[in-house]
Amino acid sequence: MKAAPQAQLRLIDLQDLDSSLDRLAHRRRTLPELAEIERLEGRLAELRDAIVAAETDAGDLAREQKKAEQDVDQVRSRAERDQQRLDSGQVTSAKDLSGLQAEIESLHRRQSDLEEVVLEIMERIEEADGRVAALRADQTAAQEELAAVVARRDATLKEIDEENGTTGAARTAVAKDVPDDLLGLYEKLRGQFGGVGAAKLFRGACQGCHLALNTVDLNRIRAAAEDEVVRCEECRRILVRTPESGL
Repeated sequence: MKAAPQAQLRLIDLQDLDSSLDRLAHRRRTLPELAEIERLEGRLAELRDAIVAAETDAGDLAREQKKAEQDVDQVRSRAERDQQRLDSGQVTSAKDLSGLQAEIESLHRRQSDLEEVVLEIMERIEEADGRVAALRADQTAAQEELAAVVARRDATLKEIDEENGTTGAARTAVAKDVPDDLLGLYEKLRGQFGGVGAAKLFRGACQGCHLALNTVDLNRIRAAAEDEVVRCEECRRILVRTPESGL
């Protein structure tokens, strides 16, 4: 393949721009904010589940408290009715009086036990409400942190996109100076060799694979016409000759 020396030199400019575009693409894919956003979104999902569970526990305890308070009211009402019967003098039999007094005492003990249950449930509700409040505070903090990270990501992506646009426009302009056949070869080699399709021959070494060429290869390149497109025998990339090639 043949191409004017100036067109071959433009390959180096093109390669530099393509390498810049590759770095920008890599930066976009590997932004630390992306991993942080994923972590925070996972944390928020865990918090949502934990809040639902904690609120469910609090709701169950509230229903349990209501049931226990109803039991207390029923026992208290029954004890009050028995006390009214006792105070009214309607019960005159000693045996009935003794039984009624015993029942009232039993109801008072039962009421006291049930009130202890209510107090215990209330303490558990307070703890459950505290867990919900703490989880919601964590959720708010995580949401605020996520919003800040997303803002940083968006600002960085905007910067990358602007630089990518500028570099892409420059690449388009440079690519117009490279013949189609040479450009096609360059693109093919870029795909085969990690994004680098052309490299300078600098002081007898290929800047693509960074290996020094042997004397035979250097003599072959030295003897080649200026418009001959030469390749590195080691990595097969296009070698671009410059005044610093060492030929």
